[in-house]
Formats: sequence, C-alpha cells, structure tokens
Amino acid sequence: MSFRAAEEIMRRGMRFCCRRSLWQQRSFLTTTSSRDTSFHSQHLAHFVVTRQSLAGSQVSSVKFYSQERIHSEDLDVKEQLLESLLPAEIRSDETASRQTQERSPLHDQLLQFGSPSEVLDFTIQNVPTAEQISKTLTYMWSTIKKMSTDQQRYELQLMFEHPAFESLLQLVRKNVGEMSSDNKPYSLLAMVKLGVPQNSLVVQTFLQACQAELNYFSEKSLAILACCLRDMEETPNVAALKKGVALVVEIRLPGIKSVVALQTIMQMLGKDAPHNLKKKLGKKALSMSNQFNLPNVQYMICIMATMEYCSKPLMAICCTKIRENIPVIPFWRLLAVLQSCTKLHYRDMNLFTDVSEHVAFTIDMWTNKQLVLFLTEFDRNFFCPAALMEAFAKKVIASPESLTRYVLLVVVRVYSSLNYDLQHQRQQFLDSLTQALESYLTKMSGFELLKAVYGLCVMGHYPSTLLEQLLQSSTLEQFETTAPKFRHYQEFMFQVVNLCLRLERPPLPQPLTVPPSALGAAPNNSPVNLNLLQGLQSLLLEHADMTLQEMVLVENFYLIDGLITRPLPHQTSATEAGSHAGDERSPAESSQRIAVICTRYTGFCHGTSNPRGHLAVKIRHLKILGYDPVLVSEQKLQSVSEEEMTEFLRGLIFPEHESPDTQPKMEQLES
Repeated sequence: MSFRAAEEIMRRGMRFCCRRSLWQQRSFLTTTSSRDTSFHSQHLAHFVVTRQSLAGSQVSSVKFYSQERIHSEDLDVKEQLLESLLPAEIRSDETASRQTQERSPLHDQLLQFGSPSEVLDFTIQNVPTAEQISKTLTYMWSTIKKMSTDQQRYELQLMFEHPAFESLLQLVRKNVGEMSSDNKPYSLLAMVKLGVPQNSLVVQTFLQACQAELNYFSEKSLAILACCLRDMEETPNVAALKKGVALVVEIRLPGIKSVVALQTIMQMLGKDAPHNLKKKLGKKALSMSNQFNLPNVQYMICIMATMEYCSKPLMAICCTKIRENIPVIPFWRLLAVLQSCTKLHYRDMNLFTDVSEHVAFTIDMWTNKQLVLFLTEFDRNFFCPAALMEAFAKKVIASPESLTRYVLLVVVRVYSSLNYDLQHQRQQFLDSLTQALESYLTKMSGFELLKAVYGLCVMGHYPSTLLEQLLQSSTLEQFETTAPKFRHYQEFMFQVVNLCLRLERPPLPQPLTVPPSALGAAPNNSPVNLNLLQGLQSLLLEHADMTLQEMVLVENFYLIDGLITRPLPHQTSATEAGSHAGDERSPAESSQRIAVICTRYTGFCHGTSNPRGHLAVKIRHLKILGYDPVLVSEQKLQSVSEEEMTEFLRGLIFPEHESPDTQPKMEQLES
C-alpha cells in the first residue's frame, strides 16, 4: 500500500470518528425559529467576494460563509403539495445530453457517496469538468434531502467547513461560460438549496448567465429556473430574471406540454404577474386539464391562490377531481385546498359537504387539532359543516377532558360563529364545554377567558364560574394594557356580553354586570344603504298610517337601517276599552315595530338563510326588545331593478299582503 493511500484511509477514519462524536453530542448546533431550516455556524470559513456590479446589483467585498443562515430543503408538509416535485423532474425526461450523463461513469461513482462531504473528498482527486459540475452539485443536494433535519444541519456544517468546497465554487464560477444552457439552472438551484449565500459572487454570476441565455433554455430548464427563483430573495438580478422568464413563457406558452413545468412557472410568477398573463396561463392550464392527475389538481388550486387569480372553470374541474378522491388525500393537502378556497373566495358547496361528511365518518382517525383546523377553515368560508359539527359535538360530550385549551377556544369560536343548532345535544355539549373550560381557568389569560365567555354568551349559555372570574377586578385590570389594535375587538366582546346579561337576564347566583370602563365607546355607524331607504320610502307611500325612521341605534349598539312603525288593529271590546280608559299603552303594545336590517352575505352561513354569530344575537335581542326583525340581503338589493324593488320589499316586510298572483314573482326575485 502506498503512503498516499494509507494517509487517505487514516484521514477518512478520523473524519468518520469525528462525525460520529459530533453527531452524538450536537453541542455546536443551534436551531433558529425561521421558516427555513437553518443554523448559525460557529466556524467562519469564507467565500472571497470582490466588488463587482452585476446587472445593477452590487456585490460587496466581504468574507462571509454562513454566519447568517443556511437554507436546506424546505420540509414543511403544508407546502409540499407535490412529493419530490423537483427531484422527479430532475431524474426523468431530461435532455439527451443529460440522459447520457446519467449513464456516465461519474454517475456510478457518485452513487457510492452518502453525503456532500464525501462528494467533496472525491472532487479533490477527480476535478469535475464543466459539464460534470452540475451533476456533482445536484447529487450533493440530493444526498442532503434524504436526511433528517438535525442530520441536514450537521452535514451542511461539515460541507461548508470542507476545504474543497470553496475550491469547487471557484471552479463553478470560472466554468459557467463553458456549461450548456440546460445545466446552468440545475447548478444554480443546487447551490441555492445547499445554502450558498444568495449575494455571493458565484450565485450572482449564475443569475447573470441565466439572463444572457434565457432564450435558449428548454421547457424543463425554465421550470427548474422558476423553481429556484421562487424561493430566492428579491434582489435586482432576481427581479430582472423573473421578468425575463415571464416574457419568455408568454411567447412560448402555446408550446408548453408539461403540466409540472407550467405549474412551477405559475408558482414562481405568483401574484405579481400581469393580469393578462394570469388569464393566458389559466387558459393554458384549462386546455391541459385532461392530463391532470390528483396531485396536479391539488397543486393547481394552491397555485391559483398564490397567484390571487381564480379561474372558475378550472376550479370546478379541480374540485370535481378532488371530490372523487377525498378518501386518499392526506390531511395537510386537503386542508391546503380548503385554505386556497378561502383565499380565492371560491365556495364549492358540494366539495365542502363531501369533505365534511368524510371527516365526520372517519372522525376517529383524526386528532382533535386536525378536526378544529378543518372547522376553522369551514368557518372562514362561512360554511356550516353540519355532519362534522354534529360528530365532533358527540366527541366533546364523550370526553371533554381530552380537549386542550387551544382546541376548546377554537370550538367555542366556531360553534358560536356558525350558529349550528345541536337540538337535543345542545345542553350536554355546552355543559361539557363549560366543564373543560373551567379546568383551564387558572391557565387562561384574560383575553382567552373573554373570548370563551363571549362565544358561550352568543350561544345563549351563561356559566357563572367563568363569568364571575371574567368580571373580577383582578381580571379586568389585565385589559387596561391591551394593544390599540386589539382594543376595539375587546370592547366589542364586552358590549355583547353586557347586553346578553342585561337583556336575557340569565339565572345566576348573583347579578353580574360589565363595568362601563370595559365597554368603551358606541360602535361607529355603518354607511347608509341608499337603495334600501329609497325602496322603503316608495313602499310606505302606499301606507299613510305607517312611519319610517332611518338609521336607528338601539341600546347604543344595534343599528336598524329602517324602522317601520304601524298601528295594531283594535282587538279589544268596548267593555275592555272602558275598563282600561285610564291606562296608557306603551308604543310596543299599541304598534308593531318592524326592524328592517340590511345584511351582507357574510352574515349568513353560505348557501343558507341561517344567520351567523353576531347577526343571530342581534336578531335575538331585537325580538326581546319588541321588534320584528326583517333581513334584507345587500346582494339581493344590488340585483333587483328599481321597478322590482318595491315588490321585493313588500314581499319581505308584509308577506300577509301578497296575493297568489304575485307569489311566483316574489319567489323568482328571492331565488
């Protein structure tokens, strides 16, 4: 054995022992709370970066290595909507030259190594050529992706401390001009994923090289470049390259054949793409929809949310495909679809109903946290998932002690917001919630306690223990330091709790009231709906005995858009009238007060006439005060003509005056 070979074996053995020891101790690893998996290096090897202007971007002359952070593969399952999207693309259907390289001796040699450091050891003796650099960098990244998060941090640290890494990057920068056009995006992506600082000279050089050869990139190379740019910081070079990709894509759009390539480019362009280009991309995706598999449709919905562009025909196709495969879709992907629907304001009743019924049917396979995440997303879509809410209520009743504080607060918020009628289970459900909340009473902050009490009051439930704790002076003092941005919401909840206690008068061991200091000022008046007021004025021209008051504030809190007062017909006999001649009847007894309220679509559960949270409480309290609430949809007001307005309002406010001839017309207006 030669001296050189013996030295190499000894060096490898020492490095293996060192790696094992460091891996067991992990004493030098520091985790940062960032969206990226990152760590702070304690050993500052360096890149030498010279001052040079690249496409308007200044790269300063500094020595830096990884003192800020190193980016590894993003492992957040919420965002991995396609498993191994890029690796699959790298491994399959590449250019002929790259396929040849896959079968080259270099490929077989690299397969022997399991970490970037081992690949770097290999490059010391076997310096890669210009065409082999891309394969080398890509393989280094592929070894990292297969590791756990902690192991990634350790291997990345070893890689950056390896003496051959800086030499490799210098070689990469010098040979960028010799690389083929299709190899440049792969090399750039691998460097960015490995954590090479994005403002380093080598990365900026590749960005400039990609700008120069953008027109020569294949469809797949454009997709790889788009995938890389998507996660890069917004610098002048990156912004310029994104604009260039957008121009090239717009020209080549008719010829794009790969669904994954199209989706990757759409994801990179994001919300900043011109609206006209978004429409073209949407039409192209629609034309390729027959090629979509299940991951494609999931990813497409999320991409449209990223782009803030909703193609209803494309959404309908994707939602139909998802409905057909709900049982095989994992939790995070299904939740991501619902979150995207929320962002796009797209509500597919069939999809929501199917998801609700599936989760309810398989409720035992979901954790409580997963269930409340589903409930939260349905609430944000203003959709009441009846099947899921009924099934989860049974779970709450059966084991309230299994609910965490977070889960309890979400349950109270969602059930009070959606105003779902649990019927015979209602009291058991509320008692179980109260029992569980009281067990966390000493651990809840004042604001959490307020949210819990507010939600229970909205549902018409008044647990004395929670109310007494909330209204104690020691708890109320916590609200004096509330940040201004939360103060309005806090005062609103206290006002609702105060009205519930005062108007509904629940049976409590001792009378409770909210102190005026916690209530704040009266809410600001909403803008007048001129269409509604004009319609009411026209309607009352036919009824001289009725009066109309506009924008009436009741209890210094509830706003009534139009209050119609009409006298009640005499129902007492002359004798009864004589016996009460000396009595004065109150306005509520002598007249009917019709409270006409203009409501937005967000006031109702989607697809129903069931009022949500605050609107439901408002109706309840107005009835207690002697008003007859009539809800008029703001959306419906905008859709009827002036000629139809009077007829529409008459049917809502005075349904007893409707003749059989006008009833079909009213049904058509309300549909």
